[in-house]
Amino acid sequence: MAFAGPIEDRLAIRELVETYSHGVMTKDAELWGSTWADDAYWALPEFPGLDGFDGKAAIVAGWVESMKVYGLENCTKPMIYVSTPGEIAVDGDRASAIVYTSEIFQDPESGKTLRVRGRYADELSKATGRWLFTRREYRVMHMASEG
Repeated sequence: MAFAGPIEDRLAIRELVETYSHGVMTKDAELWGSTWADDAYWALPEFPGLDGFDGKAAIVAGWVESMKVYGLENCTKPMIYVSTPGEIAVDGDRASAIVYTSEIFQDPESGKTLRVRGRYADELSKATGRWLFTRREYRVMHMASEG
């Protein structure tokens, strides 16, 4: 089953995914960073320099650096970033999710605008009443360029 577990928890996880996306779209490191557990792991191995970060501090620092080169109009505007859960399975204070992404940004090397569709495999935990990402691993599903 694609969606399993208490609806309140699934809704909270959806809101966490949306908060993450909003943080990207607004380039808000504090908001984006609030979605991570202290001992989390984040990896985007298909993007140079983003192949893996251990711990919230390293994750946020890596993301802040990446936002200096991944954006639109020479990074004067944030990338377009939308995400949609494909599945969420809650089991007590642990959960897993698959989240699909749609992104538009300029390739830092070529300057071409890229349209990327991707997939996150997520693990989450609930601590002090809040869901947080403990592991996010990203894979590109499709990439097209223009310009």
